[in-house]
Amino acid sequence: MERIKAAIEKAKKNQPGSGNSVHNNRHKTNELDGSLSEEHHEAIEYNKTQIVNLNQECLNNHRIVAFNKSNQNSVSFDLLRTQVLRLMKENNWRTLAITSPEPEAGKTVVSINLAMSISQQTDQTVMLVDFDLRRPKVMRYLGLDVDVSLNEVLENKNSVQDALINPNMPHLVILPVKAPVAKASEMLGSKKVKSLVNDLKNRYEDRIVIFDLPPILNLDDTLAVLPSIDCVLLVIGNGMSTHKDISESIQHLGDANLLGYVLNKAEEAAKGYYYAENK
Repeated sequence: MERIKAAIEKAKKNQPGSGNSVHNNRHKTNELDGSLSEEHHEAIEYNKTQIVNLNQECLNNHRIVAFNKSNQNSVSFDLLRTQVLRLMKENNWRTLAITSPEPEAGKTVVSINLAMSISQQTDQTVMLVDFDLRRPKVMRYLGLDVDVSLNEVLENKNSVQDALINPNMPHLVILPVKAPVAKASEMLGSKKVKSLVNDLKNRYEDRIVIFDLPPILNLDDTLAVLPSIDCVLLVIGNGMSTHKDISESIQHLGDANLLGYVLNKAEEAAKGYYYAENK
């Protein structure tokens, strides 16, 4: 893990405009007891949004833990939530991209767990959007089976409202993708998707929108849509990325507002995750 941390520090120094994308004053992380339950939420009725039950076996198989406060691993995502929300609120950002240098780093796992953790805040709603149009995984990780998804929205067959689902959790809605999308890069860079991102961002003032994006290396999908999204979190799989991979990923991000890094699958870190802010 020390090698990866060193690579991150080296890449940050070489990043154009490093240090300008977030505040430079380090804050102490707020402590969370993780005891929030559904009865503490303000009631939200989903009259038009389809309500579905998640597949418990799929959740367990894919390390989706944040919905379950009795699971000690959920604390990692509550801590990540605190860091992310603080920086986003300081900058008045409401859209967050999550990506990784390479596939299988766990970006979708982080995206889902972070969205679930944020949804447990009493004054915060969150939407999770699967924007990995080549290899969509959110539906599979949650064990969902839907007839209408983002596919139909992009094909002008249905509205966004038709495609949204609520996983029987207060304050959380999901916009899934049920099948790979042809010409994914061109679609993500289109005016249609830019308009969609703006609409999702501005429709509700208390909503955080998380976009699960494709890996940033070897594809231009993420680069095509990133300018429309306020900030980005980079997930790095421990032992998966070389120094060069991390450096190139940060260089590709360019002027994007990089919140920080999540070191996933880290044996040395408590609960399997290590978070570092981009300071």
